[in-house]
Amino acid sequence: MPDAIISVQRVSKQVSDATGTLTILHEIDFELQPRESAAIVGASGSGKSTLLGIIAGLDVPSSGRVTLAGIDLFALDEDARAAARARQLGFVFQSFQLLGNLTALENVMLPLELLGAPNARARATEMLGRVGLAQRLAHYPRTLSGGEQQRVALARAFVVEPAVLLADEPTGSLDFATGERVMQLMFDMNREAGTTLLLVTHDADIAARCDRQLHLEAGRLTPPTA
Repeated sequence: MPDAIISVQRVSKQVSDATGTLTILHEIDFELQPRESAAIVGASGSGKSTLLGIIAGLDVPSSGRVTLAGIDLFALDEDARAAARARQLGFVFQSFQLLGNLTALENVMLPLELLGAPNARARATEMLGRVGLAQRLAHYPRTLSGGEQQRVALARAFVVEPAVLLADEPTGSLDFATGERVMQLMFDMNREAGTTLLLVTHDADIAARCDRQLHLEAGRLTPPTA
């Protein structure tokens, strides 16, 4: 079996306020292999998005270890973690997270430019064509529908050819039919690119399309039901 692309080892997360300490995650352990797909599922408040943020290196665990493509994320300083994210990860968010002052093409070019990658314009143009937006290159996010904005976000995530794609409720802001089209596109592109997919979803049908489901209950991973 190949080395795990993601390894989460005894990860816990606590936050404190005037009322005391709240444990959001309790010693989470799992691994994902290259090309594997997994869904993090659970009730609202179970810690799903917190776990995804820690795996991305956007949030810091109170204890435990996360390795991404063999890199110990929290042995790095913040700048080095950001550089590792830029090389290894693509992100798709529920709220799209497009920059409103940039066109669709410029939004997709941006991660390539930050990496100093060659041919950013040509690569971004090709990727937008693959998601069916070849006629929308010069459009700003405010002039695009929700489904179109999410397709721009998908193109931006995949254009860097990431080893791992993370998605946090990627259809949560979309109507059912549009969400179905976006998810089909995501799974198709993920399969073609050979990336590892980890997504947070409350949709049982989407979760069932993944190779595995990781069930979180009150911050703990629970065995899947038969």
